[in-house]
Amino acid sequence: MEKKKLCLVIPSLQAGGMERVMSELVHCFAAREELKVHLVLYGISREIFYPIPDNILISIPRFRFNNKWRLWYTVKTMLFLRATIKKIKPDSILSFGEYWNSFVLLSLLGLKYPVFVSDRSQPDKSLGWFHDTLRQLIYPTARGIICQTERAKEIFLTRNKHSNIAVIGNPIKDLKPISETTQREKNVLMVGRLIKSKHQDKLIEMFAKVSLPDWKLIIVGYDHLKQHNMLRLKELAINLGIDHRVVFMGKQENVEEIYLESSIFAFTSSSEGFPNAIGEAMSAGLPVVAFDCVAGPSEMITDGHNGFLIPLFDFRQFEERLAALMNDESLRAKLGSNAKESIKKYSSETICKAFYKFVLQHDRYQIMDYSIVNQKENV
Repeated sequence: MEKKKLCLVIPSLQAGGMERVMSELVHCFAAREELKVHLVLYGISREIFYPIPDNILISIPRFRFNNKWRLWYTVKTMLFLRATIKKIKPDSILSFGEYWNSFVLLSLLGLKYPVFVSDRSQPDKSLGWFHDTLRQLIYPTARGIICQTERAKEIFLTRNKHSNIAVIGNPIKDLKPISETTQREKNVLMVGRLIKSKHQDKLIEMFAKVSLPDWKLIIVGYDHLKQHNMLRLKELAINLGIDHRVVFMGKQENVEEIYLESSIFAFTSSSEGFPNAIGEAMSAGLPVVAFDCVAGPSEMITDGHNGFLIPLFDFRQFEERLAALMNDESLRAKLGSNAKESIKKYSSETICKAFYKFVLQHDRYQIMDYSIVNQKENV
């Protein structure tokens, strides 16, 4: 039997949430004997941070993107993408990235290959007049749209029309201790790129106010979007007199071990699509304190059952809930256990099957109402 060809398209596989999800899907699809999987990286950096199976066929432009001649190299990249897809002749194409999906759809305009696109950011965020208009014009050419949450789908439909939309969350690994000797430390953990919308500065300030000297704050993440926040955050910790209790770990390949050694996950981000970090923390059995931003946290966290959901920018309540967890080991254990159980609905196997059905069995199944995040557990 001839194998089906699936082409996964993304700017790069640098360290990040969107890229981590794509890498997880790459591994799931690579394990299917009936599939031949291609990965096309076409962005400026084309970095590969996450490991890729040996049977994946990777296509990368041979030229370096020169920002000095941005228009020419943009056109050149579009031509590369179009020529690569025509050479592969895929049965389906899956593209990730709210800015990049329009670029992919434009590059492949007029070709017969079905393209499925997924936005991976805060669903009500404007991308600017040009990109918002472009999405309205070009998204109808996609064979299907994948939203990460029901709320994201609702917002999408107020701005764009499409007849084939699936709601599929992100695949979350089941994180288990590497050894029986793994112990929980009195660590509050935050994982996220060091950008302003993650508000690590506010978390440092709240941690200082709680003032429990036997606890540490672990921040995993790296400078991004040319914001250079690492130095500013370190200076803040010094000024608050807690620099000896705030650990900046930068970019980490084995973040799973850090989850398993921590006791609480604190997530101060105000802009999300579907935060992988929350899911991974819950999978590791951590109670989560997070802001109820537009989409994502509320579909994973049931307030008071597996974590605490805080009204956006209510830093006082965030601090109170964080202090309650830091002071109560039994509460941490109860919420953490519930978190690990409730996040199982986003298992890698379940989510990968959902993507497979939507992207590769689109001619056999009518799945306009298919939703993986509608499967609510009884609590």
